[in-house]
Amino acid sequence: MYVASKKRQCEEVGIRSFEHALRKNTKQQTIVDLIHSINEDPEIHGLIVQLPLPEGFDRKMILQAISPEKDVDGLHPLNLGRLFCDIKGGFIPCTPKGCLRLIHTVQKKLEGLKAVIIGASNLVGKPLALLLLQEDCTVSILHSKSKNLARICATADILVAAAGAPLLVKKDWVKEGAIVIDVGINHLVDKQGNSYLTGDVDYESVHKKTKAITPVPGGVGPMTVACLLENTVIAAERAANQSKFKIW
Repeated sequence: MYVASKKRQCEEVGIRSFEHALRKNTKQQTIVDLIHSINEDPEIHGLIVQLPLPEGFDRKMILQAISPEKDVDGLHPLNLGRLFCDIKGGFIPCTPKGCLRLIHTVQKKLEGLKAVIIGASNLVGKPLALLLLQEDCTVSILHSKSKNLARICATADILVAAAGAPLLVKKDWVKEGAIVIDVGINHLVDKQGNSYLTGDVDYESVHKKTKAITPVPGGVGPMTVACLLENTVIAAERAANQSKFKIW
C-alpha cells in the first residue's frame, strides 16, 4: 500500500521513481551490492529500503549500506546521530517528521507540554521523542514492558500511538483536549470476511475528547509520503550544488 502510494505521488509531482522488487530468498550480499550501485548512480538522488524486511536479513547492516546523502528515509546511523545531537543538515525520518508537522497544524508552540509516545522503534518512537524534546516538550516513551499505560497516556497533552496494536488506545486513555496522532496501520477482517484498515486508536470512542486526531487511513500515511518526497527534493538540491550543501 505504501509503495503504491509513494510511486503514485512521485508521478504526480514529477519525481521519477524506480522499484526493485526482490524475492525473500535473495542473498543479503545481493541486496547490499544493489544498494551500492544505486549509491553510485548520479541520476538517483534518494534511496529507501522498504521495511519490514523478511526474517533472516540483517536490517541494520542493510540500512548502513545506504549512502547518508541519499538516505531520504533518515534511517542511516549518521542521520539518526545528527538528530540525536541536534545537528542540522541530516535527513529526518519521514513518519516522525510528518507527525510533528501534523501537531504543528493545531499547536504551534509545544514547550512545556507533556508528550507520550507508545512505541520505541528506531523508525518512529525514538526519533519522534528527539524531535519533541527539541520543541521543549516533556517526553515519555512507552513500550511492551511498560506498566500503567492507560494512566500515563491519560496525562498526555500530545499522545502518539505507534505500537502496531489495533484499537489499543481507548477513551479512558485520552486526556480531554489532547492532540492524538495515530501512526498504526493494521489490517483486520470483519465478520463478513472483508478486510479493512484501522489504527492503534479506537477512533470512534476517542475523537470527541480530543483537540485534534488523525484518522486511519488518511492521516499520518499521506504526510509520511509527502515528507519522503520533500527529503528527496532536498537531496537533489544538495547533489546539484555539492559545494554548498555537502555535510558529511
